[in-house]
Amino acid sequence: MTKSLPIRLDDEICRKFQLNPTVMFMRKGGNKMKKLIFGALLLALVVAVPVPTMADVDVGIGISIGLPSLVFAAPPSVVVLPDTYGVYVVPDIDAELYFYGGWWWRLWDGRWYRSRYYDRGYLQYYRIPTFYYDVDPGWRRFYYDRHWHGHRWDYEPIPHSRLHANWRNWNTNRYWERQRTWGVQGYQPRLQPQRRQLRQERERQYQQRPEVQRQRQSQERTRGQQQMQPQTRQPRQQSDVRTQGKQQTQPQVRQPRQQSQERTQGKQMQPKARQPQKSKPQQRTSERGEEGKRERR
Repeated sequence: MTKSLPIRLDDEICRKFQLNPTVMFMRKGGNKMKKLIFGALLLALVVAVPVPTMADVDVGIGISIGLPSLVFAAPPSVVVLPDTYGVYVVPDIDAELYFYGGWWWRLWDGRWYRSRYYDRGYLQYYRIPTFYYDVDPGWRRFYYDRHWHGHRWDYEPIPHSRLHANWRNWNTNRYWERQRTWGVQGYQPRLQPQRRQLRQERERQYQQRPEVQRQRQSQERTRGQQQMQPQTRQPRQQSDVRTQGKQQTQPQVRQPRQQSQERTQGKQMQPKARQPQKSKPQQRTSERGEEGKRERR
């Protein structure tokens, strides 16, 4: 008697494709069925990765290998960071966990990861998020001191449910900057030239981090190895080129029908020979008889 192995679909896949998260069974030894189900699950995981909705977020994702998991007893609350456009952070954990543009972002060991969920589904992001250069490197110290560059910072903890319900409208209306000044008392937002200068300076500081330099060196080695690999030509393309060469070198042979037509036309163009005129012997004989009669007379 064959045994059955239970397989349960992931909750994210069920929500994406509106499936019933019931347990599926598969007979042991059914290699063909295993391949079909595995391929369907893999395709569902690829489709389940959402497309970024923000214009300044670039696509570049991979598999999260070795990323430590974060355990929360409840959905975490966040605070909005001053001098940013809608960047939120989880402050009370020993890790960098941000929320921006509908994504949760994690920085670990010089690599970036993102997910739609704060506690699972993180995939590696092979670029530096554009929002990160607006984040002040000393934000954690300012958070514990409740001061932001000499001004009192009355930050407001934002629950998880409120964040997901309002972050789009807050970004569109620039709510925290225009109406609340991010909770910083008597604070004036920086002008655009000052923000650009700070972004450039923070980008240089970020690139000088040891963990970031290690990741850059490893990426450069990987690219160099890929470029050194020889490129193999496809045999189908070679056969096509050879076939075309043979067709060009082969002489063209005239069709017999065309040759017969040309010969017929040549015969028609030759001049017609004159046929000799036939003499009339009866008339000549009568003429000679009349001449003889005249001589006798």
